[in-house]
Amino acid sequence: MLKTKLLHFFIAGILFLTYGCQSSTEQTKDPIQIQDTLSQAKTSHKIDTVSTRSEPRISLLTNQELNNLPDSSFVELLTVDSTFVLDMKYATPDNFLKSKVYDCDKCLLRVKVAKALAKAQKAFADQGYRIKLFDCYRPLDVQKRMWALMPDKRYVGNPYQNGSVHNKGAAVDLTLVDAEGKEVDMGTSFDHFGREAHHAYTNLPQETLQNRKLLKQGMESAGFLPITSEWWHYFYQNNRFPVANFKPACP
Repeated sequence: MLKTKLLHFFIAGILFLTYGCQSSTEQTKDPIQIQDTLSQAKTSHKIDTVSTRSEPRISLLTNQELNNLPDSSFVELLTVDSTFVLDMKYATPDNFLKSKVYDCDKCLLRVKVAKALAKAQKAFADQGYRIKLFDCYRPLDVQKRMWALMPDKRYVGNPYQNGSVHNKGAAVDLTLVDAEGKEVDMGTSFDHFGREAHHAYTNLPQETLQNRKLLKQGMESAGFLPITSEWWHYFYQNNRFPVANFKPACP
C-alpha cells in the first residue's frame, strides 16, 4: 500500500513539473506572439497598400462630406473636383528657385476657397476651358526661401510681415487650358517677373488680352481678386485664415 502511494506521488510530481514548465514557457511567449501578430498585420497592410497603387489615390468627397468640413480646414482640391489640371511647379525644378521644394504635387486649399474655385471651374467648363494650377497652399518656410531670392513685394510676399495668402491656403496661381489640354496664350510664362505680366500691360496681341480678361472675369465672379503684377495669381477675398507652415502628407 505504501509503495502504491509513493508511486502515485512520484507520477504526480513528474506531471506537475512537465505541465508547469510548459505553462510557464507559454506565458513568456505570449508578448512575442502578440508582437509577431501586429508585425504581420502591418506587413499585410503594406502589401495591400502597394497592391492598390494602380488605383486612383484620390476619391471625391460627397457633398455631405464636404459640407461637414469646417470652412477653415484644408482639403485636397482634387477631392472636391477631379477635373482640375495640376502642374505644381514647386514640386519640380521648373520654377524660379530652380529646385524642388515640395515633396509632392498636391494642391491644398481651405475648404471655403476650394468650393469657390470649383465654382469657377464649372463656369470655365461651360465655355470650353479648364483651370490649370501652378501653385496652391505654400508652407511659410518655402515663402522664406522665395523671399531670400526675390525680396520684392510685387512678386513675393514678405514672410516676416504678413506673408503670402498662399501661406494661408487661400491663393492660387493658375491659367486656363482648352479642350485638348493646351494652355491658352497669356503673353508670358508663369513666374515672369516683369511688366509684361502685369494686368495693366497692353502691348500684347488682342487674343492674349482677351484670354487674360476671360480669366480675370471668371475668377472675380467666383470671389477671387487679382494682384496688379501677376496675371496668374488670384486670392480669395475673404481670407481671414492664419498663416500655416505644415508639409502636406505625400504618398
